[in-house]
Amino acid sequence: MKKAELMDYDKALELFEPVLGFEVHVELNTKTKMFCGCANEFGQGANTNTCPTCLGLPGGLPQVNAQAIESSIRLGLALGCEIAEYSRFARKNYFYPDTAKNFQTSQYDEPIAFNGQLTIELESGRQVTVDIERAHMEDDAGKLTHVGGATGRIQGADYSLVDYNRGGVPLVEIVTQMIEGGEADSPEIGRTYVAAIREIVKALGVSNARMEEGNVRCDANVSLRPRGSNVLGTRTETKNVNSLRSVERAVRYEIQRQAALLHAGGTITQETRHWHEDTGITSAGRPKSDADDYRYFPEPDLVPVAPSREWVEELRATLPEPPAARRKRLQADWGFADLEFQDVVNSDLLDAVEATIAAGAAAQAARKWWTGEVARLANVSGVSADSLVQPVQVAALIELVVAGTLTDRLARQVLEGVIAGEGTPLEVVESRGLAVVSDDGALIVAIDEALAAQPDVLAKIRDGKVQAAGAVIGAVMKAMRGQADAARVRELVLERAGTAE
Repeated sequence: MKKAELMDYDKALELFEPVLGFEVHVELNTKTKMFCGCANEFGQGANTNTCPTCLGLPGGLPQVNAQAIESSIRLGLALGCEIAEYSRFARKNYFYPDTAKNFQTSQYDEPIAFNGQLTIELESGRQVTVDIERAHMEDDAGKLTHVGGATGRIQGADYSLVDYNRGGVPLVEIVTQMIEGGEADSPEIGRTYVAAIREIVKALGVSNARMEEGNVRCDANVSLRPRGSNVLGTRTETKNVNSLRSVERAVRYEIQRQAALLHAGGTITQETRHWHEDTGITSAGRPKSDADDYRYFPEPDLVPVAPSREWVEELRATLPEPPAARRKRLQADWGFADLEFQDVVNSDLLDAVEATIAAGAAAQAARKWWTGEVARLANVSGVSADSLVQPVQVAALIELVVAGTLTDRLARQVLEGVIAGEGTPLEVVESRGLAVVSDDGALIVAIDEALAAQPDVLAKIRDGKVQAAGAVIGAVMKAMRGQADAARVRELVLERAGTAE
């Protein structure tokens, strides 16, 4: 796919002002779908979690998921929204293979939550307040898999397959007002805003919030207007961006692409666009419809949602500590430097580190293992770190290191065994025989053999060249298969050489 002409980012900002808008789709983690009793489960066999209702077959009648309504209200409250005394569902009509009903059951003019506000903080310390127009309930579409072709997109594919398992999954769509004044920070605003939404839904427990599984997806709207003009430019909507880094990259790319096109005398088409993670570009999708094109009308098979004010206040009382306040509290409690704490946050490991500390590990040790070896193994496996191993297991591993049962090197081997399903850290230590050799007698035997094999090294040590002991220590560690405490080996080497410090 040919890459569009791009303008230098700084030059684009000299000529144009970016105007942003974001639609974040949050899949709720209810046990069943929005309007039927089918299981809401990720990763099941294609078209196994379906029924006549979510497939839009004749005779299938919807029934609202009560837990989805509760989760939607709590999310709306956490976003500072007003909760409507009366809201209703509507049919959003469009014809596409992933929507078996040929309409989406959504909310149009009467959403469950509206007029919210969320303040985010950028890495520079700049605070940006994002006004939220609405947070409305709807059901998700199915998933299309395009087979053949080089890109996995519909363009060039031989055929497409439809999996309706996701069709009917409860969604909350959070729609912002226009975001102006972002300037050079516009891409970071997109990333930070979506990250804040994800933090909130995780804290509420209303979504699994795994972007790689599509639990949180962002549609990024970008338009440019010439400097000094009050006329808004034509917007594009980059659909279903499913990583924080990609949100940032997609916004930056669209700014540069649109600026180059406008500067050359071209025009922007109001359209949806696809984000290509591999190449870092967007490509045209379909012309973007306006609300009138969807022919919204009230859903005749569902009654309005009218939560009592008492229930709304009861739900307000269940809201957790705001994520921003929680971050500040945890950093202070743990004593992390700004860069250390930011590393944990950027790695999406705050919950894992907190749980590991709660299980008894020291804060710095928990940070080191999660952002170090666990993150490395997760990257190799292509999964999230917190899905690879449990915090309680990491805490148990750290405890064995602190107790002297394991060195860091041995602990890494134990961690691999835990991830492989061989049991708890202690069980892996026992089954693999990985504990540190603490018997000085066995160490002395290995040291004497190493000294005898390297008489020149022994002479250097006795001449005061203590650093020469490294060769003996290395030989002993090799003989003990790494199952020795190097510091204790050094002490014994110097003792046997008669030069103990």
